[in-house]
Amino acid sequence: MTWFTDIFTAHSALQAVVVLSLIATVGIGLGKIRFLGISLGSAFIFFVGIVAGHLGLSIDRQMLNFAESFGLVLFVYALGLQVGPGFFSSLRTGGLRLITPALGVVVLGTLLAVVLGRVAGVPLPDMTGILCGATTNTPALGAAQQALKQMNFDSNGAALGCAVAYPLGVVGVILAIALLRRFVVRPSDLPSPDADHAKNVFIAEFRATNPAIFGKSIRDVALHSHHRFVISRLWREGRVSIPTSDTTLQEGDHLLIVTSPQEVEALHLIFGRQEKKDWNTRDIDWNAVDRQLISQRILVTRPEINGRKLSSLRLRNLYGINISRVYRSGVQLLATPDLTLQLGDRLTVVGEAAAIKHVEKILGNAVKNLEEPNLVAVFVGLILGLTLGSIPVSIPGISLPVKLGLAGGPIVIGILIGTFGPRLHMITYTTYSANLMLRALGLSMYLACLGLEAGAHFFETVMRPEGALWLLLGFLLTFVPVVLLGVFALRVLRIDFGSVSGMLCGSMANPMALTYANDTIEGDNPSVSYATVYPLCMFLRVVIIQVMLMIFL
Repeated sequence: MTWFTDIFTAHSALQAVVVLSLIATVGIGLGKIRFLGISLGSAFIFFVGIVAGHLGLSIDRQMLNFAESFGLVLFVYALGLQVGPGFFSSLRTGGLRLITPALGVVVLGTLLAVVLGRVAGVPLPDMTGILCGATTNTPALGAAQQALKQMNFDSNGAALGCAVAYPLGVVGVILAIALLRRFVVRPSDLPSPDADHAKNVFIAEFRATNPAIFGKSIRDVALHSHHRFVISRLWREGRVSIPTSDTTLQEGDHLLIVTSPQEVEALHLIFGRQEKKDWNTRDIDWNAVDRQLISQRILVTRPEINGRKLSSLRLRNLYGINISRVYRSGVQLLATPDLTLQLGDRLTVVGEAAAIKHVEKILGNAVKNLEEPNLVAVFVGLILGLTLGSIPVSIPGISLPVKLGLAGGPIVIGILIGTFGPRLHMITYTTYSANLMLRALGLSMYLACLGLEAGAHFFETVMRPEGALWLLLGFLLTFVPVVLLGVFALRVLRIDFGSVSGMLCGSMANPMALTYANDTIEGDNPSVSYATVYPLCMFLRVVIIQVMLMIFL
């Protein structure tokens, strides 16, 4: 039976794969268990790795470094690729208001770590690990370990600190959100089931009562107003039509206009009276609005359409249809003429049934075409991301240059490729399931290696007097910034609680807490705000933790 024990104990490539797969399997299984309505999910892999390391399991050092680095890179790049398409649009529409308190969480937590480390007498490398564990930010730990090795400091203390603080880092955010809801949140702070704060579009019905627009074409009105809107339907004398840019407006026309929420007041002045009917509820049957026109979502699946501007297709003029909204990565975009289409976009098309059939052929609408894996964008992105992460950036007053590293470079490139790749006619689309698989695989590899590395000395560290101190410091680093900035966002910025919860989870890089928020808060505001702030906060934590080490170490 020697051959069997060698599979788990004798260092080799085969043994490394078996051990990491075993840790991941057990961790994923245990992560599905819910306690008091909370499950740790994939984070349990980390703790199983700690136990395995404590029991004496180990793998070849070079294999460990490779699997850990590759897993981290794969996870953050896939995440950037997923949120990239809707990232900048989210920033333009309310995202900046969310980013302010999110950055506050990052900065306050970092400063608090420095202060608490000085007061408690904890060495900064260890305190760095505690901070990473308290914020459940494993990419930041990777960046910190790289910086410590570059400065010839031992990085094992950082890994141990992260392992000690990580459990309460997960629970602390959930506890903070629960306490905010219990003692701070008012009924008005809770989003309604129909609320969609991250919606970039708003639908309103106007009656043309402004004499200044009578007899003018829609094109002239748009050019002179400098406001962004799309007229989806026009009712005139009881008949409905799809207006073109050459359609002239007349007194009494009823216009169904798709715009952004910020533009509604301005359009009220331009067109005239706004009707009271709410066109933004989820239960509207658009095909029952009128008999002549139908509304249908069409999926962009033809590679030839990728990277083309909506105006270049001339769909409205050629087929008499209107595209009112575009759904991309869970974010609604206004279908303006200058919008660059991407594979995977879902277009809301309004028009006659025959015309929509023609448009369907042009755009594709073949889901099967998107199921083909597009690995070129993945590997090219990894090369560019690692190259960017390796570029040293000199900052005045800091002895060593700062690098984005294995975590920062790939996530930035992932966001940029996901956003701008189609404009260069790059096919960057991956199905949600494929992207989720890449992220889960990468995160599982990274957490298994991280736990295995820290497990050898974990329990003896916790049992020492400083172990309890590390737990306390980690909890304070988790709880204090989340509560303070949560109250600030709710009471000062007046952001709804769903968005605040997602913002707090994203700023703390805590998907487990996000799951709790989604389970307890109606609507998708938590998920959208999480995706909005997560990349920037992740990037900032990767940079700021290196800067902290170089300034104070």
